[in-house]
Amino acid sequence: MIKPIVKQSIFIALSGVIALSGCAELTPTQKGTGIGAGVGAASGAIIGKTTGSDKVGRDAAIGAAVGAIGGYVWSSRMEAQKKSMEQATAGTGVSVSQTADNQLKLDVPSDVSFDVGRADIRSNFRPVLDRFADTLKSNPATQVRVVGYTDSTGSDAVNNPLSVNRAESVREYLGTRGVPSNRVAIDGRGERDPVADNTTEAGRAKNRRVEILVGERGN
Repeated sequence: MIKPIVKQSIFIALSGVIALSGCAELTPTQKGTGIGAGVGAASGAIIGKTTGSDKVGRDAAIGAAVGAIGGYVWSSRMEAQKKSMEQATAGTGVSVSQTADNQLKLDVPSDVSFDVGRADIRSNFRPVLDRFADTLKSNPATQVRVVGYTDSTGSDAVNNPLSVNRAESVREYLGTRGVPSNRVAIDGRGERDPVADNTTEAGRAKNRRVEILVGERGN
């Protein structure tokens, strides 16, 4: 059972997170660092107590430091990369956004990325990846993760490797444009985590997608 002092530490830390997230005067980087610190402090307090530590305040402080250091930051380079990709993808159907944890996210629908049941990149996806590769080379501190998805048609035995192969195709293509493969992690989620209703054709088309996430670690 969490004692009152620990509850108080967690409450203070999370209250700070909420306050920071709504503060318009802070930059995204400052918000990200502060939110990371707040979550880290809460986690440190919990871990310290559950492991029997008698220095809950110290553990919360350590957690705050780890949270501030370990999270993604939204730097001026990331903002420039976002604007560049917004320009490059205008009118293509690709969605470009900043995630809550300060990553750049590209949502690439199936009518841009891959044909049904295939993992080879469509011709209209290549110019998007060309520009994306340029932004990655301009910001070498970033880390990239490509996640492939399918709709619910077919079995996991088909969908799971297909989703991985789609992500791998993106990594290989970026490699041909000068982005080292060790900068790009891949994952395949198959039909898991749908964003639309798989009982309709329109919904299945939305679920057949690729997500590309780019993050810059704090120092």
